[in-house]
Amino acid sequence: MSGRIRKLLVANRGEIAVRVFRTCRELGIATVAVYEPEDSGSLHVRSAGEQAPVSSYLDAAEYVRASLETGADAVHPGYGFLAESAELAEAVAGAGLTWIGPPPEALRSGGDKLEAKRIARGAGVPVLETGEPGTVGFPLLVKAAYGGGGRGMRVVRDAGELASALEAARREAASAFGDDTVFCERWLEGARHVEVQLLADAHGAVLALGERECSVQRRHQKVLEESPSPGVGERLRLELFDAAVRFGRAIGYRGAGTAEFLVGGGEFHFLELNARIQVEHPVTEAVTGRDLVADQIRIAEGARIEPAGPPSGHAIEVRLYAEDPLEFLPQAGRIERLRLPGAIRVDAGVAQGDEIGTRYDPLVAKLIAHGDTRDEAVSKLRAALGETEVGGLETNLPFLRWLLAHPAFRAGDTATDFLVRHPPLTPAPDRMLAAPWRGPFRLNLPPPAVEPPPVDEPGHGHPGSDPLDEITAPMPGTVIRVLVASGQEVEARDHLVVVEAMKMEMPLRAPRAGIVRAVHVSEGDTVARGEVLVELED
Repeated sequence: MSGRIRKLLVANRGEIAVRVFRTCRELGIATVAVYEPEDSGSLHVRSAGEQAPVSSYLDAAEYVRASLETGADAVHPGYGFLAESAELAEAVAGAGLTWIGPPPEALRSGGDKLEAKRIARGAGVPVLETGEPGTVGFPLLVKAAYGGGGRGMRVVRDAGELASALEAARREAASAFGDDTVFCERWLEGARHVEVQLLADAHGAVLALGERECSVQRRHQKVLEESPSPGVGERLRLELFDAAVRFGRAIGYRGAGTAEFLVGGGEFHFLELNARIQVEHPVTEAVTGRDLVADQIRIAEGARIEPAGPPSGHAIEVRLYAEDPLEFLPQAGRIERLRLPGAIRVDAGVAQGDEIGTRYDPLVAKLIAHGDTRDEAVSKLRAALGETEVGGLETNLPFLRWLLAHPAFRAGDTATDFLVRHPPLTPAPDRMLAAPWRGPFRLNLPPPAVEPPPVDEPGHGHPGSDPLDEITAPMPGTVIRVLVASGQEVEARDHLVVVEAMKMEMPLRAPRAGIVRAVHVSEGDTVARGEVLVELED
């Protein structure tokens, strides 16, 4: 179905649903929010003209039912959940509704990372080698074939780590995406993560709207994005645009999407297609002056996309998360106080008084600053972060303030190993304060080694000479593996238990060598934050 859209249902929740509703209001389109029972009072539900309950955010039939019952004639999938589901796209179209996204064939090809690489290679776009570990060699990256968001990914530096990495990646991929297929990909040293925003219509036009630098990452997930990339020159930029457009045409793309690349040493390699709107799309909107959600809607209505003008200035986005600023473990609780800046763009998914739960991504808000230059954008964003306040639960706000002030970031040295070379909240070396430097870039290194905590660190022991350490749950979750037993000897940093929360696995390690005094949990147990899982003694 195509033609003028009059009422739109967003098959999603949180920040992206609120953001889509904003554009719909500007276009005069009525809106419908969906919600699971526990989400009935959420901000995205309060932001829509109508509300419809669903039994699950992962049930395509529920979105179709809700659309028909409310009279919605179009469905926007947002990002996450079923945003890249060919089955949802087919169900929507089969019900005579307008699907605001790429056709099912493109979703199937793009959603399968191996198939997307095959298509890219056929279009003359360079890709990283994939295959058996013995063929790819070490170091390598284990990746989920379906899905994204850093889930189902493990860096493997030698053969001894391979079996456990494959097992963990498969488990995480099955939990997050319902498919445990993984593959091995060559790990490219010296790379940045750069992506190109695409728009394509039903009339054959495919446009590249600029690139975004997304190299500052934790757990393979982005925390800061900017456009243009400080590490891409004009010649390479044009080559990236050309490769992205060729891939878009080869896959028969339509709508908004993102081609992701690794860039290093003047070369680039295609990684994957994100066949949806991206979390970081506001930085492209800021430098192009476009509303990408409005573009998505017009394309779905059958319109031709407007030519892209030259980008203007520089934009930077940071993601304010409910997570601790050192280990980036998600936090849960009520937002007792929320003060967000007024001088820059803010896309929020929650409001003061709302709850951050354990089932979904703990994003509080995205803060986006635009300036004539990169330095101006950084300065505006730093000022905005200085005004921001969140009370009631821990957030990564101290980390974001530290990041924006760091000399290496200010110099544009933002490779994907940034947080390995510069552990969070640590002071910059004196030499960097005097003259920021640019070193070699490396991709997705494992987290820096954490020194065993002292015995009087909260959660890991008792003050004084007490030799007992208590390993506690860093957040609410489910114990999925118990790797030790009472009486067992362990070395410092040995894995003790693995806790899953928000579809991410968190192995908890021994803070020192010792003997397991007691194990208080079993696999499958649900645990609260701070609950003692294992006791360790000399």
